[in-house]
Amino acid sequence: VQLVESGGDLVQSGKSLRLSCVASGSEFSIDTMAWYRQGPGNQRDLVASTRSGTIPVYADSVKGRFTISRDAVKNTVFLDMNNLKPEDTAVYFCNALYYSDYQPGRKVAWGLGTLVTVSS
Repeated sequence: VQLVESGGDLVQSGKSLRLSCVASGSEFSIDTMAWYRQGPGNQRDLVASTRSGTIPVYADSVKGRFTISRDAVKNTVFLDMNNLKPEDTAVYFCNALYYSDYQPGRKVAWGLGTLVTVSS
């Protein structure tokens, strides 16, 4: 599975952005899709995740401002980010946990990331 993110940009504090991530490949089914972020000098942390039939999970720092959603038919996950703050500045990575028809076991895929910069 390959993941490609888009939507990163430079925005002012208080503005909104939508990130998108499309999964592609052959004969796979996705279990969970998520967004992580890594700021300058920081580790990569979970922002939000979504799995069919469960309530999305959010980091405390983004609750009430970010919304994760998924289009299962198009294998796409979105992250709507509102009221952005300078501390949201980071590279945002898409993550997928999936099953392949060709190999047993759950697998992990990562995108290359998209940069979000929030100016004060």
